[in-house]
Amino acid sequence: MGYALADAFAAAGADVMLISGPTALPDPTHPAIRIVRVVSGREMLAAAEAVAPDCAVWVFAAAVADYRPAEVSATKIKKSGDRLMLELVKNVDVAATLGAGKRPGEQFSVGFALETNDELAHAQGKLRNKNFDMVVLNSLADPGAGFAHDTNRVTLVDAAGVVPLPLQLKTSVAQEIVAAVQTRFAGWRV
Repeated sequence: MGYALADAFAAAGADVMLISGPTALPDPTHPAIRIVRVVSGREMLAAAEAVAPDCAVWVFAAAVADYRPAEVSATKIKKSGDRLMLELVKNVDVAATLGAGKRPGEQFSVGFALETNDELAHAQGKLRNKNFDMVVLNSLADPGAGFAHDTNRVTLVDAAGVVPLPLQLKTSVAQEIVAAVQTRFAGWRV
């Protein structure tokens, strides 16, 4: 979805900085898209912090893990005993960290929420807690949506209400998200 969004924003005339975690997807070919590769949430935050002050629109489509191992072994952990306990620590929240410094009226942020229960309530919570202007709600309950599909069905959530979109190609979903940002953000300029 992130790559489809990068293409859609570039096609609408925006200069795009795509910060991407590991993926098997081919690099975007649009000349207005620059790509920065990262492998961890901390790297993603550093890359985003470097460009965020100069960006008018932020889109948080990456699924950074909520937790990471407290310790990383430099070597293979050998099998011993019947159980292994791993301690996890909270990972950096890229969207919330950047959202705290967003300039209202000058910057517009779009977050994604993949939910399995109480979907709308969780999406509305992210809207407030992460200082988003719009949340794109994904549901794992929708057939043909989410991961491992070229299609998606999302619901756009903002302070004004809820707009469900039909199941469609991710490229079409991306175009609708770009159009929604253009409509909702007076500071949209390319």
